[in-house]
Amino acid sequence: MAPSKAGVPAEAPKHCPLCPRLVAYRQANARATPEGFNGAVPSFGDPHAELLVVGLAPGRGGANTTGRPFTRDYAGELLYGTLKKYGFATGEYRADPNDGLTLVRAMITNAVRCAPPENKPTPAEIAACRPFLDARMTALPRLRVLIALGSIAHESVLRAHGLKPTAHKFGHGAEAPLPNGHTLLSSYHCSRYNTQTKRLTAEMFEAVFARAAALLS
Repeated sequence: MAPSKAGVPAEAPKHCPLCPRLVAYRQANARATPEGFNGAVPSFGDPHAELLVVGLAPGRGGANTTGRPFTRDYAGELLYGTLKKYGFATGEYRADPNDGLTLVRAMITNAVRCAPPENKPTPAEIAACRPFLDARMTALPRLRVLIALGSIAHESVLRAHGLKPTAHKFGHGAEAPLPNGHTLLSSYHCSRYNTQTKRLTAEMFEAVFARAAALLS
């Protein structure tokens, strides 16, 4: 069991009971695809991470199926490729949790650990899962930089630090100091929709990770 903050573990139990709607969705997915992971997806990466990437939530056909964040969906191809480019990963991403990919000085987690219907968690579900995010950050003693993928992750990180979302406005490439001395960088989410519509390009995404690498150098 990972270290906890105020009795809350850094990883939610696989069959977390906190959000009835997400529990029902998880159970429906388990009936439809019993071979899948179908649970609260744990964080993935280096337990001594200096960089924490915070996504939104597991995708039904991605992490909810594989049990590893951003695995078996398009967003994972861009995310893991970028992490490797900037020295935060070794090995090859093959959309399989057994592909041998390893994160170096980095970890990936989600603001919401269970897959939500239509990839849209409610404000109450985000709030219910925030103690796990808070505990996950606390359990990384070398943590210095966070990258939030999307506005929900951005706001959840701020709230976990006792800040209101208005304290630091979300925007691609935004940079904000956190009360504990950490730095929050924000990016548009690396979803297929954002990349297909050119709201987010690979160059834009890589620029955020280049800044993270510079801060950690």
